Amino acid sequence: MTASVSRAVGSRPRRTAVALIGVLLIAVNLRAALTAVGPVLGLMRADLQLSAAAAGLLTGLPLLAFAAFSPVAPAVARALGLDRALWLALLLTAAGIVTRSLPWSAGPWLGTVALGIGIALVNVLLPSLVKRDFPTRVAQITGLYSAVQSTVAALAAGVVVPIADATSSWRFGLGIWAGMALIALAALAPRLAARPAPARPDGEHHDARSGRSPWTTALGWQVTVFMGLQSVPYFVFIAWLPSVLESRGVTPEAGGWDLFLFQIVSVVGNLAAAAVSHRLRDQRLVGLVGGLLCVLAFAGLLLVPAADIVWTISGGLGCGSTIVLALSLFSLRTRTPDQAAALSGMAQAVGYLIAAGAPAAFGLLHDASGGWELPLGLAALAMVVMSLFATLAARDRLLP
Repeated sequence: MTASVSRAVGSRPRRTAVALIGVLLIAVNLRAALTAVGPVLGLMRADLQLSAAAAGLLTGLPLLAFAAFSPVAPAVARALGLDRALWLALLLTAAGIVTRSLPWSAGPWLGTVALGIGIALVNVLLPSLVKRDFPTRVAQITGLYSAVQSTVAALAAGVVVPIADATSSWRFGLGIWAGMALIALAALAPRLAARPAPARPDGEHHDARSGRSPWTTALGWQVTVFMGLQSVPYFVFIAWLPSVLESRGVTPEAGGWDLFLFQIVSVVGNLAAAAVSHRLRDQRLVGLVGGLLCVLAFAGLLLVPAADIVWTISGGLGCGSTIVLALSLFSLRTRTPDQAAALSGMAQAVGYLIAAGAPAAFGLLHDASGGWELPLGLAALAMVVMSLFATLAARDRLLP
């Protein structure tokens, strides 16, 4: 009996380590396939003869897929089991990356849609996996996988052009990222047989099907609006920061380095939010500080553009901390993994719909006003609203 207990206790750290490695291997596939596109978009346009509008549509397809397919993810997980659903989503992501790189005209379009659907499913289900496997360390694990995700995304953006130059092929530069998905698939495959869908404990009635739908709750909408608004500064900065800085006299090279700095600093924001969140009774302070940092970033670019590095750091810290908070809330404001998946699906469907429109709206406001003052000012006001919803969503509450 004593030997059995010792083996069980000894195997617990190993199981935890394996589960953590699985989460991180999944996370590295969430952004790299997307951030790698921007630096080689000019090569793609020349090769595929894409207009600027067509190129914009191609780069926006993943966000539209996120919005369209996020609500489907909880049903897929219930039908297949969480582990199998994640594995199939990664398989679809890998297939999409490969298809996008094939030398035929429809490949970039079909592949981009496929990888967008795959990443949409993973985006929704990963917080549910964290709640199931790490119920007492949600914020810490979320911060860690967000930091890994951000780091690999920055790396992908930095190395894709050298890879494309070395191989004389933008297709290879984009297709190589399927390798990370294949590694994750191989590492997670044993779990498909080892972990059948668990039976629910007697008396547990708070799953997504028996509880109220998050779509009908005030807390569900508070988390959802916060999720959407916190996505705005990230995608606006990724799309427009170099252009804004160039209009203020910053060289294109310096603007590119500012964007790189923004992505790297966001990793610091990821880790800082994770380190602080689990020590607090609720996360209102994290949400408020992160929101105000985003306000400062846009207001600073508007009023004191010469201090662009300061505002870039502020934006990176704000975006890095608020995304960790938003992802953590899917678990912290729910009772079960099923309910976490339902809230995640709702928040990401609406949130990424907002995110998909934000860069286009920012550009349209620039074209309409003839400058960056109006879009920067309205973005700063939007971040004030985001800060309000962050404090509401981060209160110590649970969905009914």
